[in-house]
Amino acid sequence: MLEYPSVGATENIMMAAVLAEGTTKIVNAALEPEVMDLVAVLQKMGAQIKIDAPATIIIQGVQDLQPIEHAIIADRLEAGTLLAAAAATGGELYLPHAPAYALEVFLLKLEEMGHTIEVDKNDVGVRLKACVNPKAVSFKTGPYPGFPTDLQAPMMVLQCVAEGESIIQETVFENRLLHSRELQKMGAQIEVEHNMAKVKGVEELYGAQVIATDIRASAALVIAGLIADGTTVMTGVQHWKRGYEALEKKLAVLGANIQLIRGEYKEPTVLTHEKADQIRL
Repeated sequence: MLEYPSVGATENIMMAAVLAEGTTKIVNAALEPEVMDLVAVLQKMGAQIKIDAPATIIIQGVQDLQPIEHAIIADRLEAGTLLAAAAATGGELYLPHAPAYALEVFLLKLEEMGHTIEVDKNDVGVRLKACVNPKAVSFKTGPYPGFPTDLQAPMMVLQCVAEGESIIQETVFENRLLHSRELQKMGAQIEVEHNMAKVKGVEELYGAQVIATDIRASAALVIAGLIADGTTVMTGVQHWKRGYEALEKKLAVLGANIQLIRGEYKEPTVLTHEKADQIRL
């Protein structure tokens, strides 16, 4: 039994168990879409896997697995990051392969802010049209199907420039609010106490030198840089490159003024500038 429904732990136990002798039962397993996609892959390969309620995965070991072809699901976290960027910059964006069924709570919060969300048939494909005066919303992260911890940082940026105050509670990972310190450098009004952040919306953010502390913090700071007045230089780009496949190129195609440069210490740096009206996603 897992003390916490960890995605990595669930996936690793499952992969080890499919070829192990006997039956393995994972109780309190993570059931994120990525885990279920791995289940589908292993089942296609010949693994004997069954999902039982509540949150239990039962694996009967087999002798071997067979090669297959499989199209993996679209990255819901990259999709959410792009949607957050579009909402922050006042743009419009259509992602035809975005798995809306895996982003339900996130999309509901965007709608609660005032943004228009349209979902295609079969819950795949999302169109966002940003509103003019977004309202602040509060949220708490949690295991799927709750609000994704990996979209907490980008969503915080939206609250920094929304009308009103929001309370953000991080319940999944410790020290997952470090990006708030960097956003404060840009003029954001954020108070942090333990795993909770209180955000009061401001009219504008300002370019600054900021440091990404993890993958999702890097996405948040890039979004903040896209809407800030002036130039933002972000270091810690190893996190950005580890978490996203050339996302800076996708943003540039959509109109963002963003480039990868080399810092004076030979560390890659993301340079984002200048204003939201130059960015149309």
